[in-house]
Amino acid sequence: MNTYNDYIKEIEERKIQGLHPKPIDGAELLSEIIAQIKDLDNEYREDSLNFFIYNTIPGTTSAAGEKAKFLKEIILGESVVKEITPAFAFELLSHMKGGPSIEVLLDLALGNDVAIAKEAAKVLKTQVYLYEADTNSLVEAFKNNNEIAREILESYAQAEFFTKLPEVADEIKVVTYIAGEGDISTDLLSPGNQAHSRSDRELHGKCMISPEAQEEIKALQAQHPDKSVMLIAEKGTMGVGSSRMSGVNNVALWTGKQASPYVPFVNFAPIVAGTNGISPIFLTTVDVTGGIGLDLKNWVKKLDENGDPVRNESGDPILEEAYSVATGTVLTINIKEKKLYNGDKELIDISKAFTPQKMEFIKAGGSYAIVFGKKLQTFAAKVLGIDPPLVFAPSKEISHEGQGLTAVEKIFNRNAVGTTPCKVLHAGSDVRVEVNIVGSQDTTGLMTAQELESMAATVISPIVDGAYQSGCHTASVWDKKAQANIPKLMKFMNDFGLITARDPKGVYHSMTDVIHKVLNDITVNEWAIIIGGDSHTRMSKGVAFGADSGTVALALATGEASMPIPESVKVTFKGDMKGYMDFRDVVHATQAQMLQKFGGENVFQGKIIEVHLGTLNADQAFTFTDWTAEMKAKASICISEDDTLIESLEIAKSRIQIMIDKGMDNATQVLKGLINIADKRIAEIKSGEKPALTPDANAKYFAEVVVDLDQIAEPMIADPDVNNIDVSKRYTHDTIRPLSFYGGDKKVDLGFIGSCMVHKGDMKILAQMLKNIEDQKGKVEFLAPLVVAPPTYNIVDELKAEGDWEVLQKYSGFEFDDNVPKAAARTEYENMLYLERPGCNLCMGNQEKASKGDTVIATSTRLFQGRVVEDSASKKGESLLSSTPVVVLSTILGRTPTIEEYKTAVEGINLTKFAPPHKLLIK
Repeated sequence: MNTYNDYIKEIEERKIQGLHPKPIDGAELLSEIIAQIKDLDNEYREDSLNFFIYNTIPGTTSAAGEKAKFLKEIILGESVVKEITPAFAFELLSHMKGGPSIEVLLDLALGNDVAIAKEAAKVLKTQVYLYEADTNSLVEAFKNNNEIAREILESYAQAEFFTKLPEVADEIKVVTYIAGEGDISTDLLSPGNQAHSRSDRELHGKCMISPEAQEEIKALQAQHPDKSVMLIAEKGTMGVGSSRMSGVNNVALWTGKQASPYVPFVNFAPIVAGTNGISPIFLTTVDVTGGIGLDLKNWVKKLDENGDPVRNESGDPILEEAYSVATGTVLTINIKEKKLYNGDKELIDISKAFTPQKMEFIKAGGSYAIVFGKKLQTFAAKVLGIDPPLVFAPSKEISHEGQGLTAVEKIFNRNAVGTTPCKVLHAGSDVRVEVNIVGSQDTTGLMTAQELESMAATVISPIVDGAYQSGCHTASVWDKKAQANIPKLMKFMNDFGLITARDPKGVYHSMTDVIHKVLNDITVNEWAIIIGGDSHTRMSKGVAFGADSGTVALALATGEASMPIPESVKVTFKGDMKGYMDFRDVVHATQAQMLQKFGGENVFQGKIIEVHLGTLNADQAFTFTDWTAEMKAKASICISEDDTLIESLEIAKSRIQIMIDKGMDNATQVLKGLINIADKRIAEIKSGEKPALTPDANAKYFAEVVVDLDQIAEPMIADPDVNNIDVSKRYTHDTIRPLSFYGGDKKVDLGFIGSCMVHKGDMKILAQMLKNIEDQKGKVEFLAPLVVAPPTYNIVDELKAEGDWEVLQKYSGFEFDDNVPKAAARTEYENMLYLERPGCNLCMGNQEKASKGDTVIATSTRLFQGRVVEDSASKKGESLLSSTPVVVLSTILGRTPTIEEYKTAVEGINLTKFAPPHKLLIK
């Protein structure tokens, strides 16, 4: 009884934290609980029954296997439990969502006991998580004239698992709760520093917003028991920064509905809203849970008598409140009319939130059930030799005769499945697409593993060319939390079929490379679709979508994703880049010039940015495509010249070969297969058979932006503007300022060079600057700490081979040691250079952080409140984002430099250069 006693001890410890018993996922514990249920005199029998019925995780967990087996015994009469009748056993099986439960149900349905077979068939007709082994059993029985198998297949062909679900209510009453003013980062809903607890849903739920907010939500629920609480980003966008399934799970836990009475802490149907809508990647996550995301537009631009926006002293449009959504406001979401009401007053059209596809997600309780349901219906109809009846909303197919295709439209047309043959699809079409590359990162990976278990998936889809599980988000500190979670995650993913950063067998050296960099390398075809468990899944080859852990799981299990084809914004360049500027400044200037051109309106939001870089290889171009997450774009595509693409593919091949040489390939030789794909693509380009992807000359764009390089006269800094009098303007990535704004006297407390935004060239710039400064001043002295975290080990190896790492070592006061990794997060920094382990480090904010109240200047992507640096009692922490040379010089000086100091420091240094393509990149 050791396992059970340990569980009881854990329960008592959780009580102190105000938590319920942790849901059971292990076979050993549940086997002991079942034995106690069978023992009628056991003192723990009643508690064991409750744990078995109400507290066991379903899907493919080992505990689910034991539960399904015991329920089968009860149904067959081999075990008698008065509290669990055979009818109740069938009900419990119906809530177990695939895996062992489907195996048991099929065995009973195709068995010899007619009465039991019919009951099992009733349950099976409601299930959608069937895989090849399950469907093969049905097909074999059908071929042997099994009538039950025919009945089940006919039910699947009619999609009764969907049609017999209750219809969506005509209206939903909601009570509003303002979660924050301005853009709401998913860090508010699920803080990065609590990433270790995400798979423990109840515990993680305690970190949403604040304890005070949680009490306020509970008070609203008590006051309005018949209404749903709607979380709102007032004067901003909800869910920026990342998809963060854990954020949606937390919202659902506090405001949604319980998915099953027999599965604890899994809720669905959250309702979220924003004045400026929902971030695209976060909205996908809301769809996963059958939730609703509303674009409120409750603040509008004030117009003058000519209809032009009235602007304040800063040049920003002045907003007026169209209607109030103050906390406690009761509103009605009229789904039938697709309108939002306050009493009888119509406020706004919300039809975009209730497309036919989204209505299906809401009805089914989430998007997974629809994806699996469509596949199941297609399979059953094919076996029966019939055309599947039109049950689901047909794929939305938009085609404009005579109109060319943007790059993303071309990629979606190539990868689409289930669409009308030979029909050319344009933006706005809603399609299923095959996914080529999938990435899972370590702080969401545990949730992805849970999602795979819940949808009963056991092996990666053969459609996927390659998939990778990273260790970068927990690279900085190998603490007890990481030691408990990461090896378990790596084993699960390795067994599932992914290439993993850590070898569960311990043969190859652990890699903590930043996931986006690895995915950028293993994407070896610019026609690929990539899905990754992070908002910065933005490759410079192919089109990549950051996604929640569930969508990643779905892509791994099925090799597919469903989404609309987004509109594109075309970005081209003119002029000349000044010799003392870095390409990072071009990236920031793109955002600044776009906002200026469109009067403060972000035309990138929710769109594909089709950037015509052409002459930058994939490493350097990634700096642009990576930042498009902060531009609030849906994704980005880099249009490259033939020779540049070949160069990028050769770099990718060499790095994949390094992974193979380390022993990272698996039994199916995924990595070798990627090299073969790259070789084929290179041959196609060289022969002229299939040149590098370009849009059509007559493609249609939502907008076009031409970036004038001549206007970029000094380094650019993205500023969180933490003291802006307008709270909604703080912590956005839209405040881009020139270096001179700071007057050369803004104190800097810490610098950070690292994250996915830097490449090998940045590390070489750092080494060159240190040598330059020593030549100019006689020595290098840091007046602020400088933390450096290279993105990948291969960059470190290449720097060592080329002599640059030796330069960094010379000036550093700390260098990482993989043989003795840090066991605790650093809390204090000295004024010196730290060479940290490859990985995310400060950018992630879940392990390492700057000191509270610091002003940090960093190359990273995150400036959200509390992410890199938290506020102190007396000062707001702020994270300024800039180029590598600005960060280096700021830590040497302990302040932001003047433009003259900057020019002197970078004199003769090979910065990341860029020139617009010489030829027009349209074919």
